[in-house]
Amino acid sequence: MIGNRGMDDLIPVVNKLQDAFSTLGRLCPLDLPQIAVVGSQSSGKSSVLESFVGRDFLPRGGGIVTRRPLILQLLYSNQSEYGEFLHTNRKFMDFNEIRKEIEAEMDRGTEGEKGVSSVPINLKIYSSHVLNLTLVDLPGLTKVAVKGQPTAIEKLIRDMIMEYIVRPNCLILAISPANSDLANSDALQLAREVDPSGTRTIGVITKLDLMDEGTDALDALENRLIPLRRGYVGVVNRSQKAIEERKSIDEARKEEKQFFENHPVYRHLAEKMGTIQLQRVLNQQLERHICASVPHIKSQLAKEVALLEKQVREFDQHDLSNNEKPAARLMQILQRFSYEYWGEINGFTSSSVNLESLSGGARINRIFFESFPYEISKYEMDEKRVINELSTLVLNVRGALSGISTPDYAFFKICERQIERFRAPSLYCAEATMNVLVELALSTSEKLSTYPRLREALESCLKKAIKSGLSYLLHAIKCASNNDDRAPENHWTGQLLH
Repeated sequence: MIGNRGMDDLIPVVNKLQDAFSTLGRLCPLDLPQIAVVGSQSSGKSSVLESFVGRDFLPRGGGIVTRRPLILQLLYSNQSEYGEFLHTNRKFMDFNEIRKEIEAEMDRGTEGEKGVSSVPINLKIYSSHVLNLTLVDLPGLTKVAVKGQPTAIEKLIRDMIMEYIVRPNCLILAISPANSDLANSDALQLAREVDPSGTRTIGVITKLDLMDEGTDALDALENRLIPLRRGYVGVVNRSQKAIEERKSIDEARKEEKQFFENHPVYRHLAEKMGTIQLQRVLNQQLERHICASVPHIKSQLAKEVALLEKQVREFDQHDLSNNEKPAARLMQILQRFSYEYWGEINGFTSSSVNLESLSGGARINRIFFESFPYEISKYEMDEKRVINELSTLVLNVRGALSGISTPDYAFFKICERQIERFRAPSLYCAEATMNVLVELALSTSEKLSTYPRLREALESCLKKAIKSGLSYLLHAIKCASNNDDRAPENHWTGQLLH
């Protein structure tokens, strides 16, 4: 099943570009031709991809199994079968070990066993059973968060998928099970949002053998139900029972072929159906897509190279020939960031002034001098009631005695009750200020896009420092309201500034 010469020359080039940006931990900014695999949970995505390889190598189980994008690069080789990950210099000859490594890498790149991340995992599989092909396996669409998952899991996965399929050069492999209404297919609905004309979408209908008796998917397979320019391919995957019984994929392929050849409704489409045919279709479609995209990619690359050369020229004056210089350069970057961040707050380093809305420290100024007084004004003070309370409190404090001056205890008690009125406005002011500081930190860090990992670490540290300041304030207010002398020392401000 060797691929044609055009694919042998084109796909490795695209793979190298994807690998380069994955190493940096970021999505490739170039609009590279690729095929994104989209489908809901349990739609048969994993079975389709494993059928291409002829091996079981993908994680399986309930809930969200694919929690990070998996860039799967299939490369024809007439030698031994093996897999290679971009994040480790090791050949995996055992495909069970490949599955374990995928699971381990997903855990390393996400928060806990239920979290998701948009940072891709790159896997190359060399085999004589594959055609040269590159696919991006994306997390399955879900509606409800299970225990341990973020409450916004549906939006997180949807946004992650959209980040790939919104690109004009991305072909969408929309996988839909035949035993549910195609009009309600999550994959097709998402594809139509970014590809309403259906020019970039390839439909795959799975589980044809599980349809109710007397029903069929002929209208869908013949492209009459929801038309796509690239059409549909039907496949029959292994059942869960067959997977548990360790039925080989080769056996499943033979049964799939017999299913289409012997089925009274689908037999006239037998040559156009099945996973082997799907792999051929994708191989041909991707080749044509890459050829059509080459001029645009060259233009994009020229712009990126020009931008990088400009950035390199900015660093020409920095000698990084010994071990001390990189650390010095890092300190320069951090000092420059601190200066610009402080300037955004104080308004003296902004390169341009916003003439349409308040920005930077001006927003904090408005919180303190407009929002805070307005919130305080909502609380009316009844002077007569305060005087009556003070008189009663003084008499109660003196008891049977009498005196000329007001006891300190009575004065402090009245002050505490009045100061308590400022609690809610003060907390509002503190939280609003914290939000502005975080936003300013994120906007200032955009200038560190050349160093994505440094930027990520810096943003994380700043968020923690700013939030720790708010936590200190909340604790201090609580101690003050409880008349507790054990308030924490105010050391967070110094940490933040450093």
